Amino acid sequence: MNIQQKGWLQKRFGRVFGYSILILTSLFLISPVFFMTVASFKFDEEYMAYPIVVFPEIWRWENYSLIFELTPFAKIALRTGVLAVGTATINALVSSMVGYAFARYKVRGSSQLFGIVVAMLIVPYIVLLIPTFIIFARLKLTNTYWPWILGALGGSPFYIFMFRQFFLGFPRELEEAAEVDGCGPFRIFLQIFLPNAKPVFATVMIFAIIGVWGDYLMARIYLSSSKTLLGVALATAFKDPQGNTMDTVTLAASVLYIIPLIVVFFFGQKYILQGVVTSGLKG
Repeated sequence: MNIQQKGWLQKRFGRVFGYSILILTSLFLISPVFFMTVASFKFDEEYMAYPIVVFPEIWRWENYSLIFELTPFAKIALRTGVLAVGTATINALVSSMVGYAFARYKVRGSSQLFGIVVAMLIVPYIVLLIPTFIIFARLKLTNTYWPWILGALGGSPFYIFMFRQFFLGFPRELEEAAEVDGCGPFRIFLQIFLPNAKPVFATVMIFAIIGVWGDYLMARIYLSSSKTLLGVALATAFKDPQGNTMDTVTLAASVLYIIPLIVVFFFGQKYILQGVVTSGLKG
């Protein structure tokens, strides 16, 4: 066997080995969703039976109809979706403006202030939960959606970081040419920088929507059952007349719960990759 054949075999083996690892990892990550989906068609007794049977003997489609009979699923999902998209849009706009200011305007103390923003990335969310709850409670904003709206108006350290890194790569000649044409800073941002930041903006929107849609803790703390979001509603709603949890109906609701997230990620994965790659670690 000559050197060329050995090199071809090594390259072939490396490719097969790499794809094998990717396939096994993908199967491992997908398996919980697969078993949850299959179990959502079982009876509770069959779901709890041992030894475990993967596929149900009789596929119980009624589990999905029970979701809409036991809860106003569509109404709560619409409420959660509107809040998620609305706050994500606000968050992305505010974070983009702050990131633009950090990237393009160098004033005294801006580097130190940006360092404080980046330092907030390492502060655990749970540490801020109690102080922010006390603030909103004293402002009498509990059982409203203002905690989400005001949080979005403050931007996000991670999103600010992403926009700032992206805007650092823009050539100064763009701003200079726009200033010669009489454009002010806000107009330059809206007409030049923001339209070219579509990958990062879409990435931030996707992350922010998923953050609100998948949130359980804030909705549990701030909202009553009549105003709660989908995550809390699905975790507490499905019980039989005796008060026992209807496990397979809950699993069916969980399948419906994750479908919008999968759809959003499926159509937005290209923008996520572009946003992460183009943001980079410049400056």
